[in-house]
Amino acid sequence: MNAELILTNGRVTTLGNGNPEAIAVAISDGRFLGVGTDAEVMAMRGDTTRVIDLQGRRVVPGLNDSHIHVIREGLNYNMELRWDGVPSLADGLKMLRDQALRTPPPQWVRVIGGWSEFQFAERRMPTLDEINRVSPETPVFILHLYDRAFLNRAALRALGYTKETPDFPGGEIQRDRKGDPTGLLIARPNAAILYASLAKGPRLSPEDQVNSSRQFMRELNRLAITSVIDAGGGFQNYPEDYGVMEDLARQGSLTLRFAYNLFTQRPKEELDDFRRWLTMTHPGKGDDFFRMNGAGEMLVFSGADFEDFLEPRPSLAPTMENELESVVRLLVENRWPFRLHATYDESISRFLTVLEEIDRELPFEGLRWFFDHAETISERNIERVKALGGGIAIQDRMAFQGEHFMSRYGAEAAATAPPIARMLAMGVPVGAGSDATRVSSYNPWVTLYWLVTGKTVGNARLYPASNRLSRLEALRLHTLGSAWFSGEEETKGSIEAGKLADLSALSEDYFSVPEDRIKQIESVLTLVGGKVVYGSGKYASLAPPPLPASPDWSPVKGSGGYPDAAGVYERAA
Repeated sequence: MNAELILTNGRVTTLGNGNPEAIAVAISDGRFLGVGTDAEVMAMRGDTTRVIDLQGRRVVPGLNDSHIHVIREGLNYNMELRWDGVPSLADGLKMLRDQALRTPPPQWVRVIGGWSEFQFAERRMPTLDEINRVSPETPVFILHLYDRAFLNRAALRALGYTKETPDFPGGEIQRDRKGDPTGLLIARPNAAILYASLAKGPRLSPEDQVNSSRQFMRELNRLAITSVIDAGGGFQNYPEDYGVMEDLARQGSLTLRFAYNLFTQRPKEELDDFRRWLTMTHPGKGDDFFRMNGAGEMLVFSGADFEDFLEPRPSLAPTMENELESVVRLLVENRWPFRLHATYDESISRFLTVLEEIDRELPFEGLRWFFDHAETISERNIERVKALGGGIAIQDRMAFQGEHFMSRYGAEAAATAPPIARMLAMGVPVGAGSDATRVSSYNPWVTLYWLVTGKTVGNARLYPASNRLSRLEALRLHTLGSAWFSGEEETKGSIEAGKLADLSALSEDYFSVPEDRIKQIESVLTLVGGKVVYGSGKYASLAPPPLPASPDWSPVKGSGGYPDAAGVYERAA
């Protein structure tokens, strides 16, 4: 068979068993046709074959984020001013001021996660006075991790928060001596107040939501991501909020592959949510680009062990076991894979007892299930996960919250939070991801930097060498490892004949750049299904031209997301 496309003169990390390193790749009909030397692959060239010279660049399988919230973020990306990777608070405040001047009423300026105060040269958060100074009239909402949100006076007015406003059941409105709201919302004991307040803001029009979703996919393509497993999310209702991506999938306009999970939306009515969805869809529905993956990450609200490391570990409700048992039993009976948010070992112990009891009566028998996060999981509970055939999806939340974790639990506890190396040594499937965008950044190279160096974005050392990974091991978790969590390890995650032709050529060689440069890597050429979805520099002409961002005031026009390979974090869209 002749190839449709050949990539030559590269340094290809295949992650394949028989041929771990190659120079050239042939592609046909959306899949890899051959991998090997230039001579071997050029033998597949036909009269119409297009050939691309990689010019010695490192090529890796397309990255796969096993826990991210792309569908939700796609609906909002064009409204958000991202502080991901911004080097100083002064820069962030300047960006905030400039965006406030561009943003028309009644819209807000939103900074929604992806940053830590420890990334800033000043090593601190903004003050409310600073925020009010740079934006006296335009509402501003700044979300910091899971613990707080900063609102300027204009945002308080827009939300109608006054002296008479009662506190939320799931949070605190900070007040001054007179009882007036100061503008600080505190997640205590959980983030309900943060997300409920954010949900009251203006939304993009349907047309702009489509543009926003396409802009965010392109940004992920720029960072070498070709697949994601979407973990659902609060205020992400099925099927309504999946409509934009479903339409793009029908049109053949997706530049990412999605496996998506359904996240229960109604406390105390979780079982009804899943019963209803059983009549509407099923795991595997869709195709290689957009397919339903199962249930979670939230199965029951009583099982939410909220991960604010500035606050004490929460105790789960005594009703959790009965509620979780009823939902998981329904899922196992109907062979629905599931994922379960689990931060603390104490919670995981209780979850596993429920799962083990169900397995004794209704054997899981190879049903894919896994925990998300698992920062403090014990070796005993890793053994229990393995015995039930489960996996563990880890995310780089400690890269953003590690300093807070060490402050509360100490450096010794942080050294194995999570115990990644031990999970791998015990043979449990592990996939890497970000949990972006409301806590961590969506940049996968930050995740890889964290796995390799054991450091936070503020340069604090979390892990000793015994809990750090080699660059190859870390890459494997973000490709083949993640593919297990959607049951697709046989079709993607490595560059091998017959697999889906997803790959990226990188701006710098991941295997040789200094460690601190890892988080600045990006793609110069990204292929999904053998088609170029992103290109820059010499490869820009091969890719579809970028869409103008809409609406006209969108922050995407001024700040193009995470800093590029030159350290630039403001780019024209």
